Amino acid sequence: MPANDGKPARTPGPRQDPELLRRLLRAKDRMDAASHEDWPVQRLAQVSHVSAAHFARSFKDAFGLPPHRYLLTRRIERAKTLLRDSEQPILDIALQTGWNSLGTFGRTFRDITGESPGELRAREQIARQQRGMPPCFAKAAHRPDLTIAVSEKRRRQADATKSPTFEPEDIT
Repeated sequence: MPANDGKPARTPGPRQDPELLRRLLRAKDRMDAASHEDWPVQRLAQVSHVSAAHFARSFKDAFGLPPHRYLLTRRIERAKTLLRDSEQPILDIALQTGWNSLGTFGRTFRDITGESPGELRAREQIARQQRGMPPCFAKAAHRPDLTIAVSEKRRRQADATKSPTFEPEDIT
């Protein structure tokens, strides 16, 4: 049996219809311009003039990430920039970048970057004092990597921290 359960493989992004790609780019541009807003798949599909299922599938094929992860990447990227380049309170940054709760922002930020917003801010301030790197290089070097879903990352971390149960065997 084929690895894909007999289903035909989806066509990769470069072979997609140019008109569809333009529509997908329109939705992507809207997310980039207003990443702080809610962008459910249905709303993005309306921008692209396709069905929600077709949009989600085509977006992932074209850009390598589902729309939600792409949006999450943009929000984290923007939050990192604000943390690094401003003195705004972390709560204000969370609200500006699309989160409704400081707790959700902090947990998601830590899951993706490996450190809390406050830790990132402190580290970046120290690093900036030690080197004179232009912000555009620092931003590119610290772009979040969302090749797996945040929930999957949490599950893997939880599995890694669980210690295996050890049951001594009777040795006779």
